[in-house]
Amino acid sequence: MTLTIYDTGRGAKVPFVPLVDGQVSIYCCGLTVQSAPHLGHIRKEAVFDVLRRWLTATGYQVTLITNVTDIDDKILAKSAEAGVPWYAHAYTFERELHNAYAALGLQAPTYEPRATGHIPEMLELVQQLIDRGHAYVAEDGSGDVYFDVRSWPTYGQLSGQKLAEMEPAQDADPRGKRDPRDFALWKGYKQGEPLTASWPSPWGRGRPGWHLECSAMAGKYLGDAFDIHGGGIDLKFPHHENEMAQSQAAGRPFAQYWMHNAWVTASGEKMSKSLGNGLAVTEVVKRWPARAVRLYLIAPHYRSTIEYSDAALDEAAAALSRVDTFVSRASALAPHTPSAVLPPKFVAAMDDDLSTPAALAVLHERVRDGNRALEAGEFPDVQSALADVSGMLDIFGLRADDVAWASHATSDLTPVVDGLVGALLEQRSAARTRKDYMAADAIRDQLTSLGLTIEDTPEGPRWTM
Repeated sequence: MTLTIYDTGRGAKVPFVPLVDGQVSIYCCGLTVQSAPHLGHIRKEAVFDVLRRWLTATGYQVTLITNVTDIDDKILAKSAEAGVPWYAHAYTFERELHNAYAALGLQAPTYEPRATGHIPEMLELVQQLIDRGHAYVAEDGSGDVYFDVRSWPTYGQLSGQKLAEMEPAQDADPRGKRDPRDFALWKGYKQGEPLTASWPSPWGRGRPGWHLECSAMAGKYLGDAFDIHGGGIDLKFPHHENEMAQSQAAGRPFAQYWMHNAWVTASGEKMSKSLGNGLAVTEVVKRWPARAVRLYLIAPHYRSTIEYSDAALDEAAAALSRVDTFVSRASALAPHTPSAVLPPKFVAAMDDDLSTPAALAVLHERVRDGNRALEAGEFPDVQSALADVSGMLDIFGLRADDVAWASHATSDLTPVVDGLVGALLEQRSAARTRKDYMAADAIRDQLTSLGLTIEDTPEGPRWTM
């Protein structure tokens, strides 16, 4: 089966055909490092981490570029409020972003360029647009340079809008514009801003516009044309619309496919910094196992909105615990972990626009099959189920023994708990040997009240959460 993806630009699911056979190039808009990443931000990272794992598993060599926006109006404002240099403020939250990556077992991008490291490429792109008649320098002496949206007939194509129906952003600065919907490519230096937050240009000192940054960095590392551009659905307009317009107006074909993931909402509102309803990743993983948080983010289809709730995270933790219990029991019977296998139904689900809900249903079905085989003592069927489950967990990045989770080892109390429970189980066995069943049952009941299940097997008692 051929991989199909929902291309936002076409508004339909289409077969995925890479530009270069056997290779896939992906650009994802990264975080503006003004504050700590919340679940809404990191959902995009989790979605594209699974996509990358799936493409790799099916034989592609994947290049994933995810940028860091480290210069921005909000970064300047928040750093001034905090009384620290803008670059130090940005770097603080860039480290927070990397901590969130590690917390959720996310693979690092192939490369993660910073906007401030690519000013020459941005100036080159602006000049190309001016030379082609698609950009102009403001006549008010501000040093601003704008993209002329009326010069590009297909502007609005990605978001399905007509220029006549568009309204300028409420916070847009209208000075020097020919049309209020024109957007800034280069922002002239303003009195009072840190001089370090500006760079020399043919139009005077200034800094790049947000939209310009991504086009320049995508072109630098993936070339004029690449396969997939990804990001949250909130970026489709104006950010991605503007990226596509300015890149194509400069003669660069740009992205062949556009993939957008839906929001994480809280009480029906998009999770965002401005609304103050964001849940920092580093705080969430203190309340729930990090692997359960990852499962919570990837379990719904990536184009479906996730409504945040404690109950949903509890459910993800419980579902993962059931999977882990099977893997633990099955692995205890197998001298060697079997080679991972991907069931055909799982492959079909993942090839169908990354349908993780259907793929997870296959995972849970194989766990149930494996548990039945364990109860029946059918060792070959246990091995087969374990191979399937291990392969699927690999794609989701959820294998408990994956090195990605090694950083969590210092907080893993399993060996300590195992020793304490083992000591109590020895006391229970001794009580049963001397026929003191009341004492044996009391120990079992005490462990059960703590959330443990005690199973008597021919090899001795075994506990699970």
